[in-house]
Amino acid sequence: MNNLCADIGTRSVNKFGEQLCGDHVDIVEQDENSQVIVLADGLGSGVKASILSTLTSKIISTMMAQGLSLEDCVGTIAATLPVCQTRGVAYSTFTIIRLVQNEEAEIIQYDNPELIFLRDGKNVDYPTQELNIGGKKILKSRIRLKEDDIFIAMSDGCVHAGVGMLLNFGWERPNIVEYMETYSQVGFTAKTLASLLLDKCCELYGQKPGDDTTACVVRIRRREPMNLMFGPPSNRDDNDKMMGLFFSKEGKHIICGGTTSSIAARYLGRQLVPSMEFVDPEVPPIAKLDGVDLVTEGVITVNKVLEYARDFLGDNKLYDTWSVSRDGASMICRLLFEEATDINFYVGRAINPAHQNPDLPINFSIKMQLVTELSECLRKMGKRIKVSYF
Repeated sequence: MNNLCADIGTRSVNKFGEQLCGDHVDIVEQDENSQVIVLADGLGSGVKASILSTLTSKIISTMMAQGLSLEDCVGTIAATLPVCQTRGVAYSTFTIIRLVQNEEAEIIQYDNPELIFLRDGKNVDYPTQELNIGGKKILKSRIRLKEDDIFIAMSDGCVHAGVGMLLNFGWERPNIVEYMETYSQVGFTAKTLASLLLDKCCELYGQKPGDDTTACVVRIRRREPMNLMFGPPSNRDDNDKMMGLFFSKEGKHIICGGTTSSIAARYLGRQLVPSMEFVDPEVPPIAKLDGVDLVTEGVITVNKVLEYARDFLGDNKLYDTWSVSRDGASMICRLLFEEATDINFYVGRAINPAHQNPDLPINFSIKMQLVTELSECLRKMGKRIKVSYF
């Protein structure tokens, strides 16, 4: 078994004037190292397209996750999908990427723009086998995975961007390949790569997309563990136990909270050096502790991280803020969102007397809720999460 994993990022924009997107992406885990990703594009736009694409992606991903063969799944959906009598095309097209033990990618394509495969920062022509299933032409491919491989699946809204406006024939696939090659070796997350592609599409559409537009990026990367400690244990006698477990773990170490960092300093026998520089007036300063990669304040900083996490899962509009800022919350975001794949939380249940003031908006239940919500956001980003309470 290799030490690779998949970083998956998606972004969609609706056709201008529509409230629902006619494209849909579904991601289902078969097991710890195998996933099925389906991007479906419903014919037209609006409610009908949204329903068709959602049904298509749900049916395919569910069947495949239950162990049915690619041919059976595609045969079922191809036979099920009607063909528009007026236009002579299927009501929903799709692209399937199935990752098998993070060693091989099985790709099935039906009438969506051809998937882009980047390796070592360059476009690679991959072999395709043409199948006829239910009277429909299906393209099938198998690719052995390597670290930093990137797959880009798109709906046709991407290749139609700019038609009749900035471009005569739209943003054709070779142009998209050239654009994405530029960013592929920078180390951006899959979500950021998908956002870069969609932002360019919106620009070509003049910020008024003429079609539902979706990008799904899969980036193969090596696993990177990360450890975050938040708050001291409820029983002081557990201080050394908590610290011992935390520092024995492989990967980088983040400590959130003044009391917690003081306990860590005593455990390590090193000096905690606080900073008085407010990089962001809304986020308390960080501190320095030899042996710890990042030391920040607790509840206020983690709450800011949660705000950024919610946005990251949505339109990712705040990326330009946290990706470069040197405040504690932004630095945690870069470590958790971009670097980490496996995150261990060590959460102390001690009640801070300062938080029991009824005039303050912070209390113990809010602190626990922050951990719960942040963990869930990180899971949705595809991270493996383990939370230990003390």
